[in-house]
Amino acid sequence: MFLSNVLLSAKGIKKIYKVGEVETSALNNVDLDIKKGDFIVVLGPSGSGKTTLLNILGGLDSASEGLITWEGENISKYTQKKLTLFRRENAGFVFQGYNLLPNLTVKENTESGARLTKNPLDIDQILHTVGLSDKTDKFPYQLSGGEQQRVSIARALAKNPKILFCDEPTGSLDEKNSKTVLSMIQKINRTTETTVFMITHNAGIAEMAHKVIKMRDGRIVDTQINSNVIDADTIKWG
Repeated sequence: MFLSNVLLSAKGIKKIYKVGEVETSALNNVDLDIKKGDFIVVLGPSGSGKTTLLNILGGLDSASEGLITWEGENISKYTQKKLTLFRRENAGFVFQGYNLLPNLTVKENTESGARLTKNPLDIDQILHTVGLSDKTDKFPYQLSGGEQQRVSIARALAKNPKILFCDEPTGSLDEKNSKTVLSMIQKINRTTETTVFMITHNAGIAEMAHKVIKMRDGRIVDTQINSNVIDADTIKWG
């Protein structure tokens, strides 16, 4: 029986890419525990290993070495079929690119996420949560960038995930729309205890996180617990 409040754990994670005779280390001995309800922000320059770590934790990629456990179960050696099932049942993803289906409405795009799981959330309630109740019949081309990103969040949440992985979710947005999107994610974390794992290059976003992880050269070089979490709409931008 799973008793620990550690939802996802990584121990000694290494990721090595090999092209011909050349090996490149993307992650080098990464250890990390993610607890239920955490809001974690990962900071680091391009090439520091942030996205690689997210992909491995989220089951989009596999580690070369090390142990990944989910609710105490070793998922490190899962087959691709089992990893797909793991993602469907447990994880939601929000990326910098909205990746919406252009021929589907806001509601239909959101429903496409709900169809991936056995225990989806109510679509109308989700769209209300992200402030899109009046846009349900609109198509992506009729929406602003911030609204499209909120649809992608709604689609991810429709699965009722235990953890939400966000890869530069505000990278394509201006400050106003970014803060709206971040406020939505923060609200979801606070009201539903959905765990959030977010990577970004914007240090200001770290102020809204419970835990801040800094990466460089494939390693975690610093971990800080934030004792003064602030609302997303008040963070310093830049």
